[in-house]
Amino acid sequence: MPDAPVLVVADRLHKRFGGVAVVEDVSFAVPPGEIFGLIGPNGAGKTTTFRILAGLMKPTAGAASIDGHDVVGEPDAAKARLGFSTGSAGLYGRLTAREQLEYFGALHRVPRSVLAQRIEEVGRALDLAHLFGRRCEKLSTGERQRVAIARALVHDPPVLILDEPTAGLDVLASRFLRDYVRLLRDAGKAILFSTHYLAEAELLCDRIGLLHRGRILAEGEPHRLKGAASSLEERFLELVTEDRAPS
Repeated sequence: MPDAPVLVVADRLHKRFGGVAVVEDVSFAVPPGEIFGLIGPNGAGKTTTFRILAGLMKPTAGAASIDGHDVVGEPDAAKARLGFSTGSAGLYGRLTAREQLEYFGALHRVPRSVLAQRIEEVGRALDLAHLFGRRCEKLSTGERQRVAIARALVHDPPVLILDEPTAGLDVLASRFLRDYVRLLRDAGKAILFSTHYLAEAELLCDRIGLLHRGRILAEGEPHRLKGAASSLEERFLELVTEDRAPS
């Protein structure tokens, strides 16, 4: 874990459903101004880990905190410092893009005068102004993703979780989102990012945790993780093979 002050801490997280371990002894920390990628195939435990951090489910064991607030013991304080966006967007179809942001800003108790300014700021940053009057059910996949990220940012949280935000997007939309995530990182936010596209993670993330069957097999900067392998994907497959080998 890094020695710098951290905004996100996962400390030996475990999550079991029945007799099945979905997350097993997962630990990492994310300081301000860093993109940490939790990378692995579908079913590796990425979304479950993020849901624990977001206070949407309790860990079976272990602890986690957002900006110093325990996600189980202080859920409201932790959630107030977090923006959470998933690839499925989950927008209310009958609300306009602006109404989405107004609604979620109100849920976070952002004062009206401040909220209006925040909506304009994220609208400019994500090129949403021309979408503000349109219902979300009429938006394209890429447009919905941008609104979902704006919704996660409207209360200006120090921590942002992006769970597969580029899933289903075309090349241009994916590039736009990656560039914007870098800007958020440079503004000092701690960002957790998940994808099952290892090439995308290699391009974007400052550090990566390679997750397989609920466990982090390796963690570090992409070029260091890759080592002598030709790509991060090749190195991940090597680690998975080692993990599956009988002891």
